[in-house]
Amino acid sequence: MRRSAWAKPGAALLLVALVALAIWKWDDWRAGAQASSAYAARHVCSCRYVAGRSAESCARDVAGEAGWASVTDRPEEKRVTARIALFGHAEARFRDGYGCLMEPR
Repeated sequence: MRRSAWAKPGAALLLVALVALAIWKWDDWRAGAQASSAYAARHVCSCRYVAGRSAESCARDVAGEAGWASVTDRPEEKRVTARIALFGHAEARFRDGYGCLMEPR
């Protein structure tokens, strides 16, 4: 079976279109990922250190809203980090009398 004469140029055109889309939407994707990771970090921190629930239970709460975020709990520092690969991360830390506050970048 012979391939069409348009197969290689068509694949190259599709690749160029996908790269152009990624460049065009990168800032939007990154902003959404930053918001999702900040939400996940703050929610899990509050759930964990204010409400006293387990880290696994709290991480399940945000799975639907920030499903791409991986959450890391550091109980010795009372700090939660949420990270979305290639797009960024956010940290929240529990402080007595204030609750969970976002750490500056």
